[in-house]
Amino acid sequence: MKDFKSFDGGAESGRNAAGAKGGAEENKNTGSVDSAKQVIDMATMIAGAMSGKSEGQILQTIIAQAEQGKRDGTLTNADIDNFYNAIAPMLDGFKRQKLKGIVARLKSI
Repeated sequence: MKDFKSFDGGAESGRNAAGAKGGAEENKNTGSVDSAKQVIDMATMIAGAMSGKSEGQILQTIIAQAEQGKRDGTLTNADIDNFYNAIAPMLDGFKRQKLKGIVARLKSI
């Protein structure tokens, strides 16, 4: 293999570059691909909306939206926990503690 383009991923054995067999088995998980695309599209839209804002402004926006969701009944404590569990591993200790405090505050609404 000289570069990534020349890598065939075992194509000689009837497998594609991802290692999956060809044919009907290739399309089994199209639902998860579609939902992953939706998540990526949503993240892109949010990133565009937050472009140019400071960390504090972004945090205030997230908290305001979450508080409104809790009051409307569209945001559950389980949703908040899922958000925390997804975001916390990407944060340093100080920011993780700050997020934990925000989560506690939101859950009490």
